[in-house]
Amino acid sequence: MRMNVSAEPDAVGLRPLSARSVVLSLLLGTHPPELPVKDLVRLVEPFGVGGSTLRAALSRMVAAGDLRRTDAVYRLSDRLLARQRRQDDAVRPRTRAWDGDWEMVVITATGRGPAERADLRARLTGLRLAELREGVWLRPANLDRPLPAGLHQVALTYTARPEEPPRHLAARLWPLADWAAGARSLLARATGADRPADRLTGYAAAVRHLLADPVLPPALLPADWPGEALRTAYSDYRRQLAAELDLRDDAR
Repeated sequence: MRMNVSAEPDAVGLRPLSARSVVLSLLLGTHPPELPVKDLVRLVEPFGVGGSTLRAALSRMVAAGDLRRTDAVYRLSDRLLARQRRQDDAVRPRTRAWDGDWEMVVITATGRGPAERADLRARLTGLRLAELREGVWLRPANLDRPLPAGLHQVALTYTARPEEPPRHLAARLWPLADWAAGARSLLARATGADRPADRLTGYAAAVRHLLADPVLPPALLPADWPGEALRTAYSDYRRQLAAELDLRDDAR
């Protein structure tokens, strides 16, 4: 069974970001993820979001639990802090040298409802595991991260060395060609955009796409894999955006 990962749609068809998405994109890329409203008003202007639209979006986001407000400062909620950690890991995943071992997770829990099964699948996918067959998940053991302690309550974990050639197995588990095509399309869209709003739209989509990168050992990847190029372009964009904002601060 191939991992259920959809490639980012053709970059030409990306929709402009809403005011909510602009705010989230800025805060998710900010450390710590908080900004005064006066700075947000100034920051969103180049992306086509006016002050009244921003304030309405901020009110809805606080009510929905996306943001927390203290005085005039808005910060990400705990739920979105977890999303920021996943995004940071997608941009700079922690890896280690691969010795040929694979992580394997075998689901042992029974009697779970659809919501519980869907949540577990999302958790395993978030760990960049792929489903070989129902209840059996695996990936090369090249990620420098432990499996969650609570996983033992629903699954058994193993270290394994499948007999199938690793490149063939990786190609069965992940839609590598589709992911690479989507990454190249997004990279071209984001780096070639002239308007600030179009660039932000492209790079926001690039981060979502990076969340689905399996981060395989180089030996298992097709030639000219674009993952690192997309990560580098996004990191450069964040640094450039931060520098531009600092310059605007200095000019005030």
